[in-house]
Amino acid sequence: MIQGIYTPNLVPFLDDGRIDEDELRRIINWLIEKGVSGLYPNGSTGEFIRLSFEERKRVVRIVAEEAGGRVPVLAGAAESNPELILEACRTYADLGCVAVSITGPYYYKVSQESIEHGFRNLAERSPIDIVLYNIPQFSNEISLPVLTRLALDCPRIVGVKDSSRDFPGFLNALHAIKPQRPDFRCLIGCEEILLPALMMGADGGTLASSGVVPEALVKLYNEFLAGNWEEAKRIQFELLDLINAMLYGTNFPEGFRAGLSLRGFKMGTSRQLLSPEEQDNLEGIRSRIAHILAEGEYRLPQ
Repeated sequence: MIQGIYTPNLVPFLDDGRIDEDELRRIINWLIEKGVSGLYPNGSTGEFIRLSFEERKRVVRIVAEEAGGRVPVLAGAAESNPELILEACRTYADLGCVAVSITGPYYYKVSQESIEHGFRNLAERSPIDIVLYNIPQFSNEISLPVLTRLALDCPRIVGVKDSSRDFPGFLNALHAIKPQRPDFRCLIGCEEILLPALMMGADGGTLASSGVVPEALVKLYNEFLAGNWEEAKRIQFELLDLINAMLYGTNFPEGFRAGLSLRGFKMGTSRQLLSPEEQDNLEGIRSRIAHILAEGEYRLPQ
């Protein structure tokens, strides 16, 4: 079930800072209607680190309720200690999620031996399947030897989401794991290399831009499945300008929030720290994103 285009959904806020639950439900239904393969609440794009533990559980509950079995839910469960992770695992299993996604430990540096031991312990105790989330920019890296051993030894660990931006490393993971465990799911987390990853055997991606232009990402994936390489390549290249504007124009994920607001959703005031100058620059970035959305592949109805 874990394949195709999974969307790490954004979280809208009310003026008083609370989660806008009604708008979140509207976003989730819109994404499903646009054809995404699955939903990924509490990913980096969903700013899980800025939410309380109770808010994170609430977000997953809302997403699972709105999905209603129409698409699978892969819930982020990257908590700060093993017992909280297991509590999240139990909660998300009860909500009907297909699996949870867990990063390596963050903030403190941890040895690879400890990371492997920790994931083996979680795999033994978790009531729900686990997708490892490798994002060394923000957490301890899960090295290829550790990832390979966990994939081959732990049936409860069913996949990896790789947001390292290390394409050779991703290829080496495919090469080391897939021949021995073909059912192990390898998802790319960087939309700039979605098509190359699919061509080399990736099962799909968890991609922030699919929360803004789900049609384009779904079309790219479907064209790839149909063997229409040139059309898939055209869409991949057209995505680059939009990705660059949303990802590099301002502090992540403000560009994506601006993009989704241009698709007709009320995103509210972010919990992101922005200087007055950065807040002023957002209007220029928003205009650039609006211009890109009005062209080419993105000339789509709301």
